Amino acid sequence: MEGMIRKGFTMKLHEGQAAEYARRHALLWPEMKEMIREFGGHNYSIFLDPRTHVLYGYIELEDEARWTASAETAICRKWWDYMADIMDVNPDNSPVCFDLQPVFHLD
Repeated sequence: MEGMIRKGFTMKLHEGQAAEYARRHALLWPEMKEMIREFGGHNYSIFLDPRTHVLYGYIELEDEARWTASAETAICRKWWDYMADIMDVNPDNSPVCFDLQPVFHLD
């Protein structure tokens, strides 16, 4: 899609939680899928480095502010609470997340 914003970020799993993280995402709630699309998220992928337990996320966004607003939805908060026991989280259970700086892209 033209005009998409490519966003990369990292999060971190607790040791030994890779299989559980994958299982939960394989069963991603339909309401979460709908919310991601509703708030302009597309082509969303998450990769795991099993040596470090670091997750690398990639998503294409229609609008950064619109995507940021998705954090205020009840379904997003419910997902954060559901995932909080297996990954590094902030006091509000949002994932500890670090944006990655883009350095190269080739279409």
